[in-house]
Amino acid sequence: MPIASHTSRPPLLVVLGAGSRTWRGYGLQHIAARYPVALLDEKPPAWADDHVELCLPVDLADGEAVSDAVETLAEDRGVAGVLTYMENHIVLAARLADRFALPGSTPAAMEACRDKHLSRSLLAAAGVPSARSYLVEDAETAVEYAVLLGGPVVLKPRSMAGSAGVRRADTLDQVRDAFQAARGAGLFGIERTGTPGVLIEEYLDGPEISVECVVLGHGTVHIAAVTRKDLGDEPAFQEVGHLVDATDPLLDDPQVRDVALGALTALGVSSGVMHVEMRLTGQGPRIVEINARLGGDLIPHLVHLATSLNLPQVAADLAVGADPELIPSQSQSAAVRFLFPAVTGHITAVHTGIFASWLDRFQWTAAPGSHVTAPPRATLLDRTALAVVTGPDPDTCHRRLQLVEERSGIHIQPDTATTACVA
Repeated sequence: MPIASHTSRPPLLVVLGAGSRTWRGYGLQHIAARYPVALLDEKPPAWADDHVELCLPVDLADGEAVSDAVETLAEDRGVAGVLTYMENHIVLAARLADRFALPGSTPAAMEACRDKHLSRSLLAAAGVPSARSYLVEDAETAVEYAVLLGGPVVLKPRSMAGSAGVRRADTLDQVRDAFQAARGAGLFGIERTGTPGVLIEEYLDGPEISVECVVLGHGTVHIAAVTRKDLGDEPAFQEVGHLVDATDPLLDDPQVRDVALGALTALGVSSGVMHVEMRLTGQGPRIVEINARLGGDLIPHLVHLATSLNLPQVAADLAVGADPELIPSQSQSAAVRFLFPAVTGHITAVHTGIFASWLDRFQWTAAPGSHVTAPPRATLLDRTALAVVTGPDPDTCHRRLQLVEERSGIHIQPDTATTACVA
C-alpha cells in the first residue's frame, strides 16, 4: 500500500494517458476540476498543463515504472485513486488500484472487457445474449467457421477499439480479405497492449446503441444514458454520429437493462463508468462489446449536454470511493456528426459558415495538406470535421446537423487528375 503523505494538501487522483485534446480534453478538464490530478503519460501534452496539478513523464507500457511513479506520488502527496479513459490502459489502471488497495474493479474484470474472445466466452457461459464467436488462427480456418455460421459474418481484432479492423464479409473471398484486415489493424498503439488474434462472429442486424452504465457495486448498475449510433455503409462499421436523448424510451426498456446488467455481472465489473454496446436485433438486444471506460467520440459530452450528468466526474468519484451525483437536472437532446471525405485525396481548403446558439462546437479535424481516404476504406483517422448540436428532441438535432453539414465545405484534390469540391 502507498505510504500516507505528511502534507495537508488533498491526495492526488492519478490519470493514465491524456489522449487527444479534441476527443478527450473535455474529460480531463472535468476530472481535474473536481480533484487534483497527476497525469502520467509518455509525453504529457502541453494543453494538459492548463488543467492538471502535475504532469509526470513515464512509459505507460512499463508497468513497474508506472507503479514506482505512483508509489513515489503516494509517499510525497498521497494518492486517492487511479483512473483512465484510454482503452489501452484500463488493465494497468486496475492493477495499480489493486496493488495500492484503491477503489476499482479487479484486473481480471478489466482483462475480460479488454479481450473480446474472453468476453464472448463469459457472456455465453452466463447466458447473456451476444454473438456466436470463434477465435481463428488463419484465413482458411476463418472460412471454415464462416461456413458453419452461415450468412454474413463479421471479422474483428481480438483487442482493439474504434471499429478498427472490423469488417462484414458475405463471401469466402471477403472472409479471407477481412481476416487479413483484422489481423493487421492498428489504432493509436492500442494493438500493442492487447492480446493479438482475430475473431469471426455471426452478423447482428438491427440498430446499434451504447448504454452508458454507472456500476456502483456487484449487481448494482445505474443507466445514465442511451446513445443511438449512426453507422456508415458496410462492410465497415464506421461510426459517423451519435445522439443522446434525455427521454429516450430505451432508458426504461427492461430488456436493455437486463442485458446490460447481465453482461457487466458476467464479466465481474464492480465499479466504474462503462460503455456497453448492443444491437437491437429482431430477437432482442444483444451485446456487441463492453468497454470498461468512458465512451469515446464525445459521447460523455453529449450526455452532459442532454442530461447535465457529468460522466467524467462520476468516473473520478468512483475511482476515489466517493458517491457520484446521478440525478439529471436537464432534459434535451444532443448529437454529434463526423464528416468524411467524398473522395480520396489531399485537402486543399476548408470553410464553414454557420454560427448558432445550438451549435455547441464545430471543428475541422483534418487540415489542408493532409491526405484522407473516402469510405468504405476510411477509418476514424479520416474524419474531416465534427459538429455537436443540441435541441429539444432528436429530430431537431438531426435537422441542425444537416444544416451545419450543408453550410460547411471542403476542397479535395483527388488522387486522380480531377479536382473535387464537396459543399
